Amino acid sequence: MRNTLTRAALACGLLTALSACSPAAQQVSTAPTPTRPLPTWAQASPSTEATAERTALPAVPPNTVDGVFVGDLLPRPLPIQDFTMPGTRSGDLSMSALNGRWRLVFFGYTHCPDFCPLTLAEYKSVKAQLGELAEQVTFVFISVDGARDTAPVLTEYLARFDPEFVGFSGDDATLAQIQPDYGFYYRRRVDTTTSAAYLVDHSTRTYVIDPQGEMVASFTYDTSTSDVASAMRWWIENGSAAAFGG
Repeated sequence: MRNTLTRAALACGLLTALSACSPAAQQVSTAPTPTRPLPTWAQASPSTEATAERTALPAVPPNTVDGVFVGDLLPRPLPIQDFTMPGTRSGDLSMSALNGRWRLVFFGYTHCPDFCPLTLAEYKSVKAQLGELAEQVTFVFISVDGARDTAPVLTEYLARFDPEFVGFSGDDATLAQIQPDYGFYYRRRVDTTTSAAYLVDHSTRTYVIDPQGEMVASFTYDTSTSDVASAMRWWIENGSAAAFGG
């Protein structure tokens, strides 16, 4: 489990450097409801409103293979839909262009005061713990606030953590298209107590995509960096087939 004091100290430092926002707000818009069943782990959100929308939660997925923690497993690998958005690598970028490497994917936005900067800081730690194996992993940040998070903004923001992290500037239409694959959630809100034009509530899972472009597992927000690194080491060394009996 995470060290709470360490997380709090890190949050304070990041809040000084990054734009902040407050959770007290009024709803102004919401992402479309997925049109097909969500992945088994898509059952939690930092927003109590989001949690209340789900009346029946699926069973907790297994998270070990032969006793080794590998994250929350899907019942089977899920081929994700490809998409193209403005990215931090020279113009429009497709997710399929990143095939051939493992991916850790997070949905967030640059004005986030807590979940996003902390997750990116932890990605930096995971990368360091993986050592040479990190060359086989791409860390991906997909913005749910494309109007403000343009490719140049994302490039500057991600460089504060690691210039090799990849960013996508998401638009609502494309996010709605791929939302059923991931089961992520976001909601834009207005808050009159801050200088931010609006805030965004969003889910906080990290999704594991294999080199073939199939989702195989995810990590909850409270998973320690050492557990994420250990799990990714297992995935890299054993491959998806070892987890699903293929």
